[in-house]
Amino acid sequence: MSYSFESRVRFSEIGEKGCLTLPGVLDYFQDCCTFESEQTGLGMEVLKAQKRAWVLSAWQVIVKRYPKLGENIKVTTIPYGFRGFIGMRNFILETADGERLAWANSYWSFINTETGLPEKLTPADTDPYDLGEKMEMDYAPRKIALPKERKPKESFAVQKHHLDTNHHVNNCQYIRMAADFLPEDFAVHQLRVEYKRQAVLGNVMIPEVYMEANKATVVLNAEDQEPYAVVEFTK
Repeated sequence: MSYSFESRVRFSEIGEKGCLTLPGVLDYFQDCCTFESEQTGLGMEVLKAQKRAWVLSAWQVIVKRYPKLGENIKVTTIPYGFRGFIGMRNFILETADGERLAWANSYWSFINTETGLPEKLTPADTDPYDLGEKMEMDYAPRKIALPKERKPKESFAVQKHHLDTNHHVNNCQYIRMAADFLPEDFAVHQLRVEYKRQAVLGNVMIPEVYMEANKATVVLNAEDQEPYAVVEFTK
């Protein structure tokens, strides 16, 4: 139905304002579903042996309040559906007293790591998960419309510290890259991310940014001008 774990906001997870950062929120969400998969018996090493992996396709994250250093928190994930090669999950971050701090929706693709192509889910892949109810929230579309007028920024190469165990750029690293283009006073209330393709060591990121009064869209392009990821921040 759901899986939860408790934690406490650490100094290593906070930003300049003394609160958990947006990437920190996402790291907690990713850790939560990783822990659940390990508990179900379909963890990282099991899938690696099967040459399979779950790859994040899209995020929608809403943050009401960023918890402060030392706050006790509870993180919950709720897998609520499977379709074809797609899995869908909600997430909740709350205080020990039940104050809801952040919540999210996500789409994950089941991938054959040898071919890089989506793999149709079987009962063996899905039955160990006890599905819950889809959470009530204001759901945004999975795909993000690209603004036509985007300002190019200086390109940069993918480094070793950007990579995860799949040897691709970690999901959260794209958000860290994109967030570098936000103004200092831009407090993110909603994040949407659409992951288009996977970047690896040495690939070059060519960012393009479109700023509005309350919204920033960052497109992280490859050298062929096709995006690796589209990241939308809303105040």
